[in-house]
Amino acid sequence: MEAFLRAAAGFVVAGLELEAEPSAVGAAQRSLDDSGLLLLGEVHGVRENPLLIRALMQVLGLTSLALEWPDDLAPVVAAFLAGETLADHPMLWSGDGRITAGHLTVLAERAAAGPLELTLFDGAMEAGWNWSQRDEAMAARILAGGAARNRTLAVAGNAHTPVSPTELGVPMGACLTRSRPGVREIRINYGGGYYYNLRPGRFARAGPRGRQARFYLQDDALVLDLPSASEAVVPQRPWP
Repeated sequence: MEAFLRAAAGFVVAGLELEAEPSAVGAAQRSLDDSGLLLLGEVHGVRENPLLIRALMQVLGLTSLALEWPDDLAPVVAAFLAGETLADHPMLWSGDGRITAGHLTVLAERAAAGPLELTLFDGAMEAGWNWSQRDEAMAARILAGGAARNRTLAVAGNAHTPVSPTELGVPMGACLTRSRPGVREIRINYGGGYYYNLRPGRFARAGPRGRQARFYLQDDALVLDLPSASEAVVPQRPWP
């Protein structure tokens, strides 16, 4: 815990500029106006992910955020955002990159800047559930949390955010669309670099890109380009 908290204290909430094209901002605002939701699909374990979340919240004027974190962590995170030292909890240590040092710092910064409504929407799976049933349960938790009352950015792994069925099944985004027509997905496009999801990984270089993060519309799809990713500090412990 001491090492993780030191990493969070050393994380700088600056240096990432987002070029947001007006057409993309308008489409994102329509998603929020029509459905109350906007989805962001990430690859877990990228240092810049929480900075992209922060940038989008600022551009869109949002104070409500939903994260694919275990809902059992809600009291621990709430106490942390209220100024207490982050308490140890078994759910912090999965090592899959959803939780990073940067997330703690950005959440604290957002809470200090004004009201922050935070929903954690992952939870225990029932015996025998398939992939689609887990996603349906995550969608239900979003709709039962602060997102039921506020315009919300909901962030999850990019397999869960499509708003129509995929080869994996019926993702969370498609489940949300049933209750909230008009919800849209932003897909983060990583141009190269590194991440940590249970182990270090590397993105294939995806051709020449600009030096700045860019949010834009491409064939009516919302895309957020990150030119180069870096590996996040991820809390992890060896599995038994």
